[in-house]
Amino acid sequence: MTKPIGPICNLDCAYCYYLEKEKLYPGTTNFRISDETLENYVRQYIAAQEVAEVTFAWQGGEPTLMGLPFFRRVVELQQKHRGEKRITNALQTNGTLLTDEWAEFFREHQFLIGLSLDGPRELHDRYRVDKGGHPSFDKVMRGLALLKKHHVEFNTLTVVHRANAQHPLEVYRFLKENGSGFLQFIPLVERVGSDSMFAEPPAPDGTSGFSPVTEWSVRSEDYGRFLCDIWDEWVRRDVGNVFVQLFDVQLGVWLGLPASLCVFAETCGRAVVMEHNGDLYSCDHYVYP
Repeated sequence: MTKPIGPICNLDCAYCYYLEKEKLYPGTTNFRISDETLENYVRQYIAAQEVAEVTFAWQGGEPTLMGLPFFRRVVELQQKHRGEKRITNALQTNGTLLTDEWAEFFREHQFLIGLSLDGPRELHDRYRVDKGGHPSFDKVMRGLALLKKHHVEFNTLTVVHRANAQHPLEVYRFLKENGSGFLQFIPLVERVGSDSMFAEPPAPDGTSGFSPVTEWSVRSEDYGRFLCDIWDEWVRRDVGNVFVQLFDVQLGVWLGLPASLCVFAETCGRAVVMEHNGDLYSCDHYVYP
C-alpha cells in the first residue's frame, strides 16, 4: 500500500485516523512523493515479487490530490520496470475530485477504484465533510456517476459507524442500487488518546491499559446485527451477484482456504505501507513514531 501524498486530504472526516499523521512530520510542507523515491519504489517492488502479476495499491490521504500527471508517470515507470510481469493498480478515493479525464485514464489503464461511501445522504454526511464542514455526498455521487459513465471497475468501502449501523438494509440496498457489486464494510472503533490524537491500537500481548472509544465508534452488538441483517438478505437474493468481502473471506476460511483479509489471517503485518518519504510501516493502523 502506497501513500504518495501521505495523510493530506481535501476532506476532514470526523473519524479519519490518518489525518493526524501529519503531526509525525513536523515542519514538513510538501507531502508529495519525489520522482526519485517513486521510481526506486516501483522498480524494487516489482523486482521483489515472485508472482506473474504485481498489484500496486494507492491510498492516502486522498491520492488524486497528486494530480493525473503523477499517475501517468506511475504507469510509465511500471511499464519501464515490469519485465515479463503483468501490472495492475488499485486506488482508494473519496471520489470528490474525479473528472471525465480521471475516469478515462482509469478505464484506459484498468485501474480498480475503491470509492468511500457510507450510505445514503444523511448517513454519509454524518461524518464525511470537507475542510469547511460542508457535506461531501453530492460530490461523491458525481464521481460515482463518472466511473459508471466510463465503465470503470469500482467497489465501495463503507465505514460502519454509530449512525449507519442502525440502518443495515438501507445502506446495503443503496450501495447495490448505485452499482456496487463488491462491498467492504469496515467497523469503526477508535480509542480516545491524548494531545488531540487517537490512541494507538492495543498491544498484541494484551498489556495495554483500558482506553475509552470515540462517540462515533460502532457498538459491537450493533455491528453484529448490521452484518446479520445484510447476510440474511444477501444469502436469499444476491449470492453470486453481489460480493461482500467479509462474507466471502469467512466462507473461504470455513472451506479451509487461507484468509485473504488480514484481520482474519493467522498473522498480521504483511500489508506493508509506504509513506510519501519512503518510510515503511507494517500496517497503516500502526503508523506511529
